[in-house]
Formats: sequence, structure tokens, C-alpha cells
Amino acid sequence: MCLAIPAKVIQVNGTSALVTIEDVEYQASLLLLPDVNPGDYIMLHAGFAIEKVDAAEAEETLRLLNELEQFKLGEN
Repeated sequence: MCLAIPAKVIQVNGTSALVTIEDVEYQASLLLLPDVNPGDYIMLHAGFAIEKVDAAEAEETLRLLNELEQFKLGEN
């Protein structure tokens, strides 16, 4: 199963961007989604930005993923 994770764009450098997911920084390719600016939220899949999402959707998706992880670990 493949999964895309919401990430916040911190900095754009040509066809790549510095993004953050819960305070961890990653490099993302913008080759598939060129119209990205700092402050935008993107869906990150296999190192590629594949879609823009709004902040509320990104935060809700991260919340649900964290909830799923806690359930999986039996911490509910």
C-alpha cells in the first residue's frame, strides 16, 4: 500500500522544496507539482509533491494518521 503524507513547504529552491512533517524536515521534488510556495501544504509521496491541500485538510489527515498509529500500537 502506498501512502502520501501532508507536509508544509518551508522553502522552495527551483524544482525542489524543503518541507516539514511534524517537525522533521525532508526534501521534496516539485517536478510533478511546480506551482508551490512557502507556506503551502502538499501531499508528499515517495519524495514527490503530488497535490496541494489546504491547512485544515493537512492537519486533519495528520491527526487521523497519529490516531491510527496509536490504535495499532494498542495505546488507545
